[in-house]
Amino acid sequence: MIHPHIADALKVPDLVRLADGMVLLRFESMKIYSALAAVRRLLDRGTVRPGQTLIDSSSGIYAYALALACHRYGLRCHIVASTTVDATTLAQLEILGATVEQVRPSRNLKLDQELRVRRVRETLAEQPAFHWMRQYHDDIHYLGYQEVADAVAAALPGRSLTVVGGVGSGASTGGLAEHLRRRDPSVRLVGVQPFGSVTFGSQDHDDPEAIIAGIGSSIVFDNVRHHLYDAVHWMDFTHAMSGTVALLREHAVFAGLSTGAAYLTATYEAGRRPDRLHLVIGADTGHRYVERVYARHREAADLTALKPAEVGSPGEMSMPWSTMEWNRSPWPSHRKEPAA
Repeated sequence: MIHPHIADALKVPDLVRLADGMVLLRFESMKIYSALAAVRRLLDRGTVRPGQTLIDSSSGIYAYALALACHRYGLRCHIVASTTVDATTLAQLEILGATVEQVRPSRNLKLDQELRVRRVRETLAEQPAFHWMRQYHDDIHYLGYQEVADAVAAALPGRSLTVVGGVGSGASTGGLAEHLRRRDPSVRLVGVQPFGSVTFGSQDHDDPEAIIAGIGSSIVFDNVRHHLYDAVHWMDFTHAMSGTVALLREHAVFAGLSTGAAYLTATYEAGRRPDRLHLVIGADTGHRYVERVYARHREAADLTALKPAEVGSPGEMSMPWSTMEWNRSPWPSHRKEPAA
């Protein structure tokens, strides 16, 4: 098959068997699906037009995905980038034609995200013709995962499936599970969160290195549909790093930090539910994590020695790793989320 654009080739994931009860859904860059489908829909609706500038904030892989989508469809791209975006990604964004401004280094996830959102709003005030993609809030980003769900269902028929992945903006794991459940409502969804994220109530726990993970949030994301999740795992950086290093050591898979966190989570979940097939979401490759994760591989723990604390509510969680059955519950109405 000859693809019309490199984005169409890069978006397609590979399925890799890790164990009898575990398969990796490995993406070069997962959010390309989301960005392509969202931009195409906006163009079809007439919400945006060729040559217009699309703007958003990103910690890395969405920026790359949006730049590729804009390149493919003839739009301009402006990214307000996290302090964690690496030099390789920045160079690619600029060559693809995106304009990039990176916020100043921050002490933690909360400050980094607040600075980015503030700067996006300032830019929109200065440039009202820009269209804000709102990857964290616009459910248009769920569209692209229908195609992924169709491919997964065709490749893994007749299996009781558990999807395991970083929550992040909510659209990837949520979108995949939502589409899969249209065929099989029993599909289980397990979300992974860093400590310090408001999304599932870990904001009172401080993990200084959680900013690297890119799977949580210090602000409310409307695209997170809490009722889609069957279980949640909260994990610190060291545990996520250990999973990432183990995935390369044991399976030769060079992947990002969220993939390693999902791998460790799936290893635990598969031990509890050996009758199910666990699909690990591998959102990106490991290239942007070389210095912060892979260079520290000697610090990685043996996964067989790691076990989470099983808790009954977010208030009971403790570092470095906790898990809870969420049971597809909505966000409790009595728990107020911090304002965006």
